[in-house]
Amino acid sequence: MPKTELRYRQIHLDFHTSEAIAGIGDRFDPDAFADTLARAHVNSITCFARCHHGWMYYNTRLFPERRHPHLRRHLLEEQIAACHARDIRVPIYITVQWDHYTANHYPEWLVIDERGCPAGTPPYEAGFYRRLCLNSPYVAWLRRHVQEVLETVPTDGIFFDIVQPQDCSCIHCRAGMLAAGLDPSDPAARRAFGLQVVNRFKEEMTAFVRRFNRDCTIFYNAGHIGPRHRAVADAYTHWELESLPSGGWGYMHFPVAMRYARTLGLDCLGMTGKFHTSWGDFHSYKNPAALQFECFQMLALGAKCSVGDQLHPSGAIDAATYDLIGGVYREVARKEPWCRGATPLTDIGVLTPEEFSATGERLSPTIMGATRILQEGAHQFDILDSASDLRRYRVIILPDAIPVSPALADALQAYVADGGALIATHRSGLNPEAGDFARDVLGVIPVGDAPYSPDFLLPQGEIGRGLPETEHVMYLRGMQVQAAPDATVLASAVEPYFNRTWQHFCSHRHTPSAGEAGYPAVVQKGRAIYLMHPVFAQYSQNAPRWCKQLVLNALDMLLPQPLLRLNAPSTTLATVNAQPAGNRHVLHLLHYIPERRGQDFDVIEDVIPIYNVGVSLRVERPVRAVRTVPEEEPLPFQQIAGRVAFAVPRVTGHQMVEVQFA
Repeated sequence: MPKTELRYRQIHLDFHTSEAIAGIGDRFDPDAFADTLARAHVNSITCFARCHHGWMYYNTRLFPERRHPHLRRHLLEEQIAACHARDIRVPIYITVQWDHYTANHYPEWLVIDERGCPAGTPPYEAGFYRRLCLNSPYVAWLRRHVQEVLETVPTDGIFFDIVQPQDCSCIHCRAGMLAAGLDPSDPAARRAFGLQVVNRFKEEMTAFVRRFNRDCTIFYNAGHIGPRHRAVADAYTHWELESLPSGGWGYMHFPVAMRYARTLGLDCLGMTGKFHTSWGDFHSYKNPAALQFECFQMLALGAKCSVGDQLHPSGAIDAATYDLIGGVYREVARKEPWCRGATPLTDIGVLTPEEFSATGERLSPTIMGATRILQEGAHQFDILDSASDLRRYRVIILPDAIPVSPALADALQAYVADGGALIATHRSGLNPEAGDFARDVLGVIPVGDAPYSPDFLLPQGEIGRGLPETEHVMYLRGMQVQAAPDATVLASAVEPYFNRTWQHFCSHRHTPSAGEAGYPAVVQKGRAIYLMHPVFAQYSQNAPRWCKQLVLNALDMLLPQPLLRLNAPSTTLATVNAQPAGNRHVLHLLHYIPERRGQDFDVIEDVIPIYNVGVSLRVERPVRAVRTVPEEEPLPFQQIAGRVAFAVPRVTGHQMVEVQFA
């Protein structure tokens, strides 16, 4: 696959435009359009060939009936020419599974649900969300359209949108499943077949595009990048991580998806939006501080930046939007020299529950809780699947619900035997398929669900550091285990008087402790620590500080010299990237606080500075200088015992620090 380096300052310009609106593109001025982008420091923009309404915006000769009925110019061609004249790259947008025109004219191509009904928007509701089946003759039509685009306009890249596996019971999918020996009435079989269909589509479409263009970028968007993408990564040139925090994704989605996507070996582009809410929110504007954080977090996690906008049907570009974006992209341009070619440095790998979810849940409470705890503890980590190379990490975490297959058990056992460390919680590793993994590696023998819930954990010794030595309630039911003979119980669970039922209950919520230790709560065997409770899901639910402290204490025991130690509020996000070409490491410090000011989603409005942030960074080479960048202000530092220590006087939103090696 050709290697095309993405640019750092992208716009994703939606243009889903109704046939009920006249004057489409009448106010489009190519020079004003491209000059506005250039002034806003934009150097790449996705423009539309075909939208979700099904209309086309270029000089189509094959499908004149699909050209927007009120468009009187070759809009896409003019956009590309004006942008290329200013060295602005223009990938081309093509919708795939949502197309209102096609859904209305070719209902035999639609995804059909298990009830025999078209999936998506009902006939008398607003919206173009009926889905087209990629196992139907629609794909042959789509290839003709893609070929025409490639032969009509200069194509820097193609952004194929809405390309997702479908649970489809159309005649084509039922026939295909029967031919493959699968039962179409089985929902799990339909989901598996749907994944095969979408993966085959991507592989074949990429090969088709390459017949006409050997160099353009190719991306298939599904609103998320996760473990199911690994098998078909060769069909992509890069990843784009659609993640509008206010648009349904939330502020936890991007760090979770990015920490996984960046391990797959392709360039990454983060995508947020300029909208106050989500796509199609015309005449709304994101708070500047929120857009700063979302873009600067992309840089910190190793991604380039894309901001979503939607062009007005008239074709007139909105100056206020590009004042907003330009204010952020001006800073991105200043920061780029310390981001190019940088790679994340990490100590910890976290296996994602997404790989093992029957429904493909992309953002489980468990992975959100793990990400929150580790970020709040300033730990450097990636999110992995079972095919990842574990040897890159000093600690592997199996959060709450990771089933361990025999192959994964062998890999983890070899990893621990080779000096790696392991933290497992709740059900992780306790499944029967893992054989003796729980006893031999984790040092526990499964008994079953804990008999009491809530029960209480009594923190002691190193695992309880920072917590009072008294019972702490554990709200979610744990797994009862016995400690293996060669393992050590670090903390015990204390039982309540009884479980709360209609027959016996106490006070408003749960029964208090009876003061009697019942079963092991935290067990250590060598380089492995097991916690019986789902502490990560619990932290995601209501953030008990003691759950976080237990995890951070376990990490301190297994990782006494973490890559980064930080003396700062837990609201600080810190990442460390290596930049070999500059012979330096680059520390990113971000301090923005999302707040639930409205009922629908979190917002960021204010930037609250923090001062005198203490930093200790593990290094393996002599340090020549430490300075803030891009300001290039030197910072005093000390290098002792394999670590460099310094203080950052002030962090206002985002501060980068360069550690330059001798």
